[in-house]
Amino acid sequence: MSQQVIKKTLQDLEFNTVLEQVTEFCISTLGKNAVLNIKPISKTRTLFFELNMVNEYLSSFENENRIPNHNYDNITEHIQRLAIENSFLETEAFLKVATTATTVNELKKFFTKFQDYYPKLTELSDNIEYTTHVSDAIAKKITSYGEVADNASPDLKRIRREIGGIRGKISESFSRALSKNIASGYLDDIKETIIDNQRVLAVLAMHRRKVAGSLLGSSKSGNIVYIAPQATLTYSRELQNLMYEEKQEIVRILRALAEEIRPYVPLLEQYLEFLIHLDVIGAKAKYAHEINAILPKIHKKRRLYLRDAFHPILWRKNKDNNINTIPQTIELSDKQQIIVISGPNAGGKSITLKTIGLLQLMLQSGLLIPVHERSETTLFNTILTDIGDNQSIENQLSTYSYRLKNMRYFLRKCNDNTLFLIDEFGTGSDPELGGSLAEIFLEEFYDKKAFGIITTHYANLKVLANELDNVTNANMQFNERTLEPTYKLLVGQAGSSFTFEVAQKNGIPFSLINRAKKRVENEKIRLDKTISKLQKERNRLQKTSDTLEKQKSKEQEHLENLQNKELKIREKLEGFQELYDNNQRMLSLGRSINELLNKYFQTNNKKELSANFFKWVASEKTKFTKKNPPKKKTKTEKKQDQIAEKKQKEAIKKVEQEVLKKVVKVREEKKVEAAKIAKAKAEYIFKVGDKVRLVDGNAVGTIDKIEKKKAFVNYGFFTTEAKIEQLELVQRAK
Repeated sequence: MSQQVIKKTLQDLEFNTVLEQVTEFCISTLGKNAVLNIKPISKTRTLFFELNMVNEYLSSFENENRIPNHNYDNITEHIQRLAIENSFLETEAFLKVATTATTVNELKKFFTKFQDYYPKLTELSDNIEYTTHVSDAIAKKITSYGEVADNASPDLKRIRREIGGIRGKISESFSRALSKNIASGYLDDIKETIIDNQRVLAVLAMHRRKVAGSLLGSSKSGNIVYIAPQATLTYSRELQNLMYEEKQEIVRILRALAEEIRPYVPLLEQYLEFLIHLDVIGAKAKYAHEINAILPKIHKKRRLYLRDAFHPILWRKNKDNNINTIPQTIELSDKQQIIVISGPNAGGKSITLKTIGLLQLMLQSGLLIPVHERSETTLFNTILTDIGDNQSIENQLSTYSYRLKNMRYFLRKCNDNTLFLIDEFGTGSDPELGGSLAEIFLEEFYDKKAFGIITTHYANLKVLANELDNVTNANMQFNERTLEPTYKLLVGQAGSSFTFEVAQKNGIPFSLINRAKKRVENEKIRLDKTISKLQKERNRLQKTSDTLEKQKSKEQEHLENLQNKELKIREKLEGFQELYDNNQRMLSLGRSINELLNKYFQTNNKKELSANFFKWVASEKTKFTKKNPPKKKTKTEKKQDQIAEKKQKEAIKKVEQEVLKKVVKVREEKKVEAAKIAKAKAEYIFKVGDKVRLVDGNAVGTIDKIEKKKAFVNYGFFTTEAKIEQLELVQRAK
């Protein structure tokens, strides 16, 4: 059952589509297969290791130390064959094995050199042994052209030398026979040709008995016969024998080479696994680069905050069609545990739901996600989804039956480390009965402290979300003038379904819409109108807020520019002041020296000049020492400094303790005062006519009726029900 739910979650969130997009950046088929098999990583340490490696690879696109090319061939079959005793590989296969070993060794050297840039990728490569024995052994026996080298063995070298000599003799004997038969006039104009890789004479058919040799064929017309000269036949048979010996020697060399590198088969398997893993990491990083994905901050605290989050599949599709994609910002925390999204159909509710789920799933599978750099998230043990039409023909289950079965599983698996995503929550049955059951489910998820997002059209779920402390309403904004969705999520307020407005836009006659309106309860219409009005007001305030934010940003930028200019001017003034002081000092020194010289010129007394000069130097040195005191060097002075510093720290600590005692005392006084106020509020008995507001709200209403522990509060446009403990007194009834 667990595996089925995981498969369903992957299917609901279109995770396989993302993996297929990632495969476009893989180097080989092995890498593509590995990407398609990616699943959420259960071990936290492994997940962080994978994410950091992808992030390091992504950073390599922006620095000068680009990761080297790591193309590789599929040598799986070659490794398997090499593991079989007494087997050998073809020369091309050996070259592929050597190339794989060389590629891994080059990558190991690179990561070791740039360990500071790529610490996690270096750690991955450190698990593999560095050795050039495999590539060196193959290079000694096989050339880069895929041929066994002449010096691979003394016998092969001798055989090939003899083959060269025999071929020379064949060429020489054939040339003699050719010249002789040309002189005799026995040959056709073409003189010679090649048959079965052998040079033959093109003899006129009438002279075939006059030429000694072996007849190998004739032309289509029969006018020419092809004869191998007798002189070359002896050499040709010797050549065939030598070529057979060469072939046998090559097989022996390849078998010996396979025997030499067979102990390294496990290492070669590690090499291939390493290159496949690096291929997957590279593909993830390239995909992240394309969709502007990053690694957000991940912490243990229960908080999911995705700012400017894009659905990667939708973003890619819209980019191809030159359509702008609107990002979503959403937060789940202990204070906002569940979000209930409402609003009209085709407004983007399901896309918002899928965006959050898919990005969380991608992150927990080692993929970077397209969000703002200030985004934060946590890791969930379970991600549960119920999205789309779940009608099961195979199991003969209706949509509602399937959903109930799903809810049963949700309730069993839900805990405080679960993220659940439910689209069109509660639908599939009678609105009133299905809605009440959906309320119970929502309360159960709430009590289990699970994080979740649901979409719904049910008014009772919107009301329940308003009543529960850590459950928040949200809506997809709608342009009330054009009656078109803006695809922007607004958290904090339920959304109107705009049922009649959308129907009117789609051409439904106004008379039919009016008839439908009359059949709906007046209270329902009033509530929908109120929500619609509040939504319009919220949109207007949001626009004003956006405008003010832009103005504030511009003013801040202008202020920063002024501050930068002021700083530059201050630096220039300080430089001028320093230059002025130096000049004044030099003038002062010059005057003093000038006075000494004038006095010497008048008296011509060298002793007096010397005495006055040293006296003046000593005076200047004293001034300099005062401004620039020498560093203490003696142990006694250092010890005195340490004692003084220790006394200073003790004095500061003493003051801190005194301040802390006063702070504690003030806090206790405030706590007592707050307890008195809370007690007074708790003891107060609410009456009909009291003006009150919700503890976490601003709107003020009047109590119309009190039943048991619930009060009915009239806000003018509508009346709502709230628990007594959630109310706060504003003004007593007269």
